[in-house]
Amino acid sequence: MDKESLFNEDIRNHYFQTLDSASFYIQKLDTSKTVEENRVNFLKSREWYKRAEPMLIAYDNQNYLSMNAPNLLKVEIDDYTDIKRLKPKSYQVLEELLYAEDSISNKDVNVVLTYLKVRIPFIRKNHILYTQRDRHHLKMIRDAIVNIATKGITGFDSPMLSNSLNEAIYNYESLATVLNIYEEAFQDKTLYNQWSEEIAETIQVLQSGNFDSFDRYDFIKNHTNKQLELVNRTAKDWGIELNTSRPLNPTATNIFSKDFFNIKNFSLQGSPAINDERIELGRKLFNDESLSNTGNISCATCHVKEKAFTDGHPKALGINGVELQRNTPTLSYAVYQTTLFYDGRATGLEDQIVNVVNDENEFHMDLNTMEKRVMENMEYKSSFDSLYAGKVNNLNVRHAIATYIRSLAPFNSKFDRNMQGLENSLTDEEKLGFNLFMGKAACATCHFPPAFNGTVPPKYEETEFENLGVPKNASFEHPILDDDPGQYHPYKVEEKRNFFKTATVRNVELTAPYMHNGVYETLEEVVTFYNVGGGQGMGLDVPYQTLPPDSLNLEAQEQKALIAFMKTLTDADLK
Repeated sequence: MDKESLFNEDIRNHYFQTLDSASFYIQKLDTSKTVEENRVNFLKSREWYKRAEPMLIAYDNQNYLSMNAPNLLKVEIDDYTDIKRLKPKSYQVLEELLYAEDSISNKDVNVVLTYLKVRIPFIRKNHILYTQRDRHHLKMIRDAIVNIATKGITGFDSPMLSNSLNEAIYNYESLATVLNIYEEAFQDKTLYNQWSEEIAETIQVLQSGNFDSFDRYDFIKNHTNKQLELVNRTAKDWGIELNTSRPLNPTATNIFSKDFFNIKNFSLQGSPAINDERIELGRKLFNDESLSNTGNISCATCHVKEKAFTDGHPKALGINGVELQRNTPTLSYAVYQTTLFYDGRATGLEDQIVNVVNDENEFHMDLNTMEKRVMENMEYKSSFDSLYAGKVNNLNVRHAIATYIRSLAPFNSKFDRNMQGLENSLTDEEKLGFNLFMGKAACATCHFPPAFNGTVPPKYEETEFENLGVPKNASFEHPILDDDPGQYHPYKVEEKRNFFKTATVRNVELTAPYMHNGVYETLEEVVTFYNVGGGQGMGLDVPYQTLPPDSLNLEAQEQKALIAFMKTLTDADLK
């Protein structure tokens, strides 16, 4: 029987200590004090917040998101009459204010302090750490390990100070405290000792590095993945099973393995299982031109397998060669996005197919006609008889196509095979490129591993959108801002103008030209664009740009290494 954990009180007390300490130091901040004194107390408060973070993520995720929010305006839209504009009041905002190069705004600092001084005690008072099970606490440990590897060591939440390695240490020290509380629960004392040794070694590795030169490749391969194995062994030792109804597979022991994600969780609830037969049926439908009004285009017309399911054009071409609004996005790894299209107007793959079918410049059909054409095909009818209980309806047709698209995420690139220990073929330049991607170049603060798209770890329940200030021309000397409104429509919210979904970097070697408008033909141009600070960095007026406008100061060989790494993300079956 899944009983309440015997260690809830001890873990609750640890949680209280971390929150009380974070609150103690935040209360000491005051704009009447010197900047140096406030910085000292900020760092102490932030340290204790980081010790609380694993428990916050697990048991109070909404407050975690609030306390950890980037310094970016958040716009929540329910309908035309209910639009909320929320300025974050988080530790990240406070860090940027206290360490700003120009004069500090006491007014802005006070706004953030007023919030945090009230919010932290509120979180402590309204905790839910009463009836947690052992499996909840073990999942908390697992999520923290994933969070550190995929987001914590990238600089995501320490953009000014790049204090990520120290903050990862605080996370691990908190995990060590939790495991110490659980020491008597281990049947296998050797396993507990292995945990202790592994965390101590991990902390030592983090202490010996600096942000720019830290070997994140070695860290994830030889520490993160080892810790995921220890989680599995601990579950067996404690006689528990972790919840399997979440976006992550709780038994996966490698972040870059195909089974890291729980693919079922990225499908429609209650939909049939993904199997080879449904994938093959979906592949045939995907390539079937008879499902379009003109009978001469299919999904594969714009999503060409050899181009990683893009088409090689700056902007997609519809019926009779009509240029569509945006570049054709890759379908590889699209399953691991929670919204589709560059403007996010579709909420899933089945929903995305509806848009394509109805669009007058694409399939120019309706779902009923598509359903009828499938029903008239005897080969299809036989497949639907066996795979969908004879129900040939538009939902099942869309599900079959979506199932094929969901299969386009094999995690079998050169990089994956090296991370999985199947080969040892990465060059020093390629490893450097990964470490730059995850560190100095700040790519992974938006393109999160392992899918390297905008779906945010460790919950993987939300896909981010960014405003990069992308130009309509490829000139870095005389750029002109692109006029595609992005998420501005349909609600006409100015703060969402020029926002587009963060696409995957996987298979990027094959998906040129790049950006939502296909403005850049080469990866060299794309890296240069980011290196100069996007649109603002080139001098364009981009009021709500989310990309920092400062140069990344990447040297020529670093830019070359970055591209070399990205080319290792090409799937084996596409080469």
